[in-house]
Amino acid sequence: MQRISPCLWFDDQAEEAAEFYTGIFPNSTIVKISRYGEAGHEIHGKPAGTVMTVAFELDGQAFTALNGGPVFKFNEAVSFQVNCETQEEVDYYWEKLSEGGDEKARQCGWLKDKYGVSWQVVPDVLIKMLNDPDSEKSQRAMAAMLQMKKIDIERLRQAYEQR
Repeated sequence: MQRISPCLWFDDQAEEAAEFYTGIFPNSTIVKISRYGEAGHEIHGKPAGTVMTVAFELDGQAFTALNGGPVFKFNEAVSFQVNCETQEEVDYYWEKLSEGGDEKARQCGWLKDKYGVSWQVVPDVLIKMLNDPDSEKSQRAMAAMLQMKKIDIERLRQAYEQR
């Protein structure tokens, strides 16, 4: 069992969101759905039988989605990083995760999906470039990245290599 796993608080879209995410990532599945009963109705206010939690896995990472009501909203203070090896992966995850999301909340590989969850779609090469001991190269890569919404690996390479 994974010791630490995120729990995402939704108003009433936990099952819908889990289906959305598991449809995007390979090796993903909905593990278990639990439902509200009569106990605690005076506190949670949810009708008996409605979805309470959805346990799901995204490419082996365990998550829980909770239908807790409209009390809390997602913000950019927490995001999930999707590490990508190729531009094709960057393009795929960017397109799928940003579908229906907040157009204004997209910058430097960050996006906000249709549920308000923040994601970072990051090519592995970007991290290598930003950590290069040659500060001129890393600064050129940083400057290029700051001009992007979705990360473009070839444009990063051009800036990094000063082509």
